[in-house]
Amino acid sequence: MKRSQINSAIRSAKACFERNGWVLPPNAKWDVTDFGLRDFDKSGLLLINLAEEPEYCEKLMYARKNQETPSHCHKKKKEDIICRQGKLVIEFWNAPGDDTATGDINVKVNGENKVIKSGDKVVLNSGERVTISPLVYHAFYPESEECIIGEVSTANDDLNDNFFINKDIGRYPEVEEDEPALLKLLSDK
Repeated sequence: MKRSQINSAIRSAKACFERNGWVLPPNAKWDVTDFGLRDFDKSGLLLINLAEEPEYCEKLMYARKNQETPSHCHKKKKEDIICRQGKLVIEFWNAPGDDTATGDINVKVNGENKVIKSGDKVVLNSGERVTISPLVYHAFYPESEECIIGEVSTANDDLNDNFFINKDIGRYPEVEEDEPALLKLLSDK
């Protein structure tokens, strides 16, 4: 991923946050990823760690239309995904990579228990949330032109608790330095 793409994503996210009244805390930890797939416009996400504690984590994320966070699950992490602005689609599966997998999945949508089928989608409007338990595979993407996404979860371990279906995925991108960085990312050395 080119540094110029990363800088552009940061500028877009900052502008969206400003338009929508989101003020970031000092020293927020930024991350921009193409999941190692080298197509940020298709598989890309900007993440900001707002809180990182041993018991919990809070993130703010930004994605544009057509950017998908690929299907994955967590073995330990339980998370709430919150649509803070825009419209967000989340797809769920019981088995990795099996669109035909059957069976029920229990999720909470806006605090109410809901049973959905493997392969179903939940569409979240601004302010709505879904609670995802460990081992439930999920992918998400904005239906709106851009989306601010929140995450509140148990402790976060991006290196050891993200299990993507596509084995070519890497959590952090390789960066081609084609211009100076606007800010330091979590993955920058």
